[in-house]
Amino acid sequence: MSTDDDFEIDEPELTTDDLLVLDDPRFTPDTVAIVTGAASGIGEATALALAANGLTTVGIDVDEEDLDATANLADDLGVPGEFVATPADLTDDEAVERAVDGAADRGDLRYVANIAGLQHIAAIENFPMERYDVMQSVMVRAPFLVAKHAIPHIEATEDGVGAIANMSSVHGHYATQDKASYITAKHALHGLTRSIAAEGAGSLRGFSVSVGYVLTPLMVNQIEDTAAERGIDERRVVEDVMLGQARTKEMMTPAEVANLFVFGFSGHAKHLNGGDLLFDGGYTHTYE
Repeated sequence: MSTDDDFEIDEPELTTDDLLVLDDPRFTPDTVAIVTGAASGIGEATALALAANGLTTVGIDVDEEDLDATANLADDLGVPGEFVATPADLTDDEAVERAVDGAADRGDLRYVANIAGLQHIAAIENFPMERYDVMQSVMVRAPFLVAKHAIPHIEATEDGVGAIANMSSVHGHYATQDKASYITAKHALHGLTRSIAAEGAGSLRGFSVSVGYVLTPLMVNQIEDTAAERGIDERRVVEDVMLGQARTKEMMTPAEVANLFVFGFSGHAKHLNGGDLLFDGGYTHTYE
């Protein structure tokens, strides 16, 4: 990356060595986990990480082609758990209900990772409302709807133990410019997480995961949009905007985020309920 013209950043290739594998009595093929947004990025990595822990993992995404690519990668990695590609539009209520019920038919549905998300970079006065509505539908309404349909299945297991995890962000803790819809959605997810914990009777937990910038396709596309919105080059977006406030000058990988979901679902995290796993490299607590 010697010049701005040469600047390029790509999502890292995932291997099984990147994935956290834990010894947990509920991490078996009879246990089912749902992961939304499983066609790419953090969702794909989380689905593969849960399958690497032996769970039957149902990946939900509207992108059928890339969802099949996740299934192929699961085969290539030889993960012990089954990955089940389930194409569905998270803005379609009936499709969401069918996907959740279908997942529960495969075993004891215990875990849900609401990860699907999208981004749009624009100032509030320029923000297209149709894009705002889609973002809120996918990142706020859909997690609520998935939880609504998943909770009865989790409660119907022999011991009612399970967890619903929501993908938040450092932007669920503070605001920066030009991301108002995304920030609104991520703040809302903290409220949903706490509500799940409040209603879960202790055995059904809710938690969220908040990280800084992650090397995903969403982030790679965001660099160009942010550069255009702020009138700066892409190198400055990464070095000054994205990593400028962080103390750890390195972006997380999707696998590193996926491992947080694995830990959060495991018995090691049984006291994580209503809380947020904040791994941000110092973004939120070292402000200058």
